[in-house]
Parts: sequence; structure tokens; C-alpha cells
Amino acid sequence: MSADMRAVTAQSDRIGRYFARRHDVSGSDFHALLHIMVAETAGMPLTLAQLRERMDVSPAAITYLVDRMIESGHIRREPDPADRRKSLLRYEQSGMALAHDFFSPLGVHLRRALADLHDTDLIAAHRVFMAMAEAMSTFEGELLVQGRKPPTAGRNNATTDRRR
Repeated sequence: MSADMRAVTAQSDRIGRYFARRHDVSGSDFHALLHIMVAETAGMPLTLAQLRERMDVSPAAITYLVDRMIESGHIRREPDPADRRKSLLRYEQSGMALAHDFFSPLGVHLRRALADLHDTDLIAAHRVFMAMAEAMSTFEGELLVQGRKPPTAGRNNATTDRRR
């Protein structure tokens, strides 16, 4: 199953790159949009600090990235109703429409591919995906507890590992 998950992840990454190229969005911008969409879909929109943590970039870099995505019409900032000092990052309707237009054909292919599967199989598959996501989250938490830093873009880990 792990190999299957890696294959789905790799294919998803390639499709995301097509979206990014077609809509003149950088890879970092696309990953930020993905984090924002996942959080918003879960009903827990991200703050700037939370997105920075997920992207593992500096405060200046995340501010620049978010400002650029706001200017291009993909996202907006809204005051956090729980803490007015913070802002929540939300998808703009125009950005959501752009993503919807691009990814709708994929939805058609997915529905067609899954049409012959029984609901109990789909429910079981959902449980598998949720269990795998939880295991990955647990592993990430263990890495943080062990004091390992999250990956940083551009850092050459192979060189660092050889020095140990």
C-alpha cells in the first residue's frame, strides 16, 4: 500500500506542476495554495504563521509569497474572529474557479474509475487513507520531538548527513 500511496503522490505532484505552469504559478505558490485549500476544506483556515510553518520558510518569504498570491487574485486575508490580531488565509472565488476549471476533468476521470466500486470498498479505502495520513502526522510529530528540523528548501541534506 505504501508503494501505491507514493505512486498517487507522485502523479498528483506532476498534475500540480501542470496546473502551476499553465497558470504561471511557482511551485512554492502551488504548495501554499494546496495547504490553504486543504485547511479551508477541513474548516480550519490557516493563519500566516501556520502556513509559514507548513512551508518551512522565513517570515519575510511567506509574507512575500502571500502578498503575491493576494495580488494575483488566488487568496485573500480575513480577520480571525477568534483573535483580531491575526489573519486567516482564504481562497478567493476567482482562484477557486481557476482550480475548479482545471481539476474538474480529473474529477470526471476519478468518478469514472471508481464507479464500479461498492460503497463499502470506498469507505474502507477512505479509512486506509485516513490511517496513512495519521501515521505520517505521527511520524512528523516524532521527528519534531527528536529535535530534527523540518526540511528547508535548498538545503543539501546529503552533505550534512555525511559530516555526522
